[in-house]
Amino acid sequence: MIFTETKLKGAYLIEPEPFQDERGIFARIYCKKEFQQIGHQKEFVQSNVSVNHNLYTFRGLHYQLPPFSEIKLVRCHKGRVHDIIVDLRKGSETFLQHYSIELTGKNMKMLYIPEGFAHGFLTLEDDSQMTYLHTAYYQPGFEGGLRFDDPALNIELPEEPALISEKDMNHAFIKPHYKGI
Repeated sequence: MIFTETKLKGAYLIEPEPFQDERGIFARIYCKKEFQQIGHQKEFVQSNVSVNHNLYTFRGLHYQLPPFSEIKLVRCHKGRVHDIIVDLRKGSETFLQHYSIELTGKNMKMLYIPEGFAHGFLTLEDDSQMTYLHTAYYQPGFEGGLRFDDPALNIELPEEPALISEKDMNHAFIKPHYKGI
């Protein structure tokens, strides 16, 4: 696997190095030893899948609050998504900055998202599916969210979302003196 740190410290774009022959493709998407080389020490304890039937479905921008903050490893295993992360770490040099990348079932790229980040995505094809690994269990009451259209974040999506949950549209805008998590 090839690990490339993004402009947001601690967040990595991960590219598997697939082996291909007449049978198809084989690629490693997780190896504890390789992840330790970027400082990853925590155990992944939960895995989730997100199946999105429609083009331009938006999910996010979600995060877990301390003490249940989590590292996520996300991958699009079918279709295409415009994936976005936002740095919410107090005192970070890249506080409130974002990074986005197109993840597809074909490019097999993954995104390693440290604790203290919000995550979301916009589907770019019908029937786009995402897989998530988490280092913490989901804790109701300790989740947070940001609006993708918050002027403080200046996120530009390739298309306007056609489908978004009421909960995600009702997140408050970041106040001028937001301190982070």
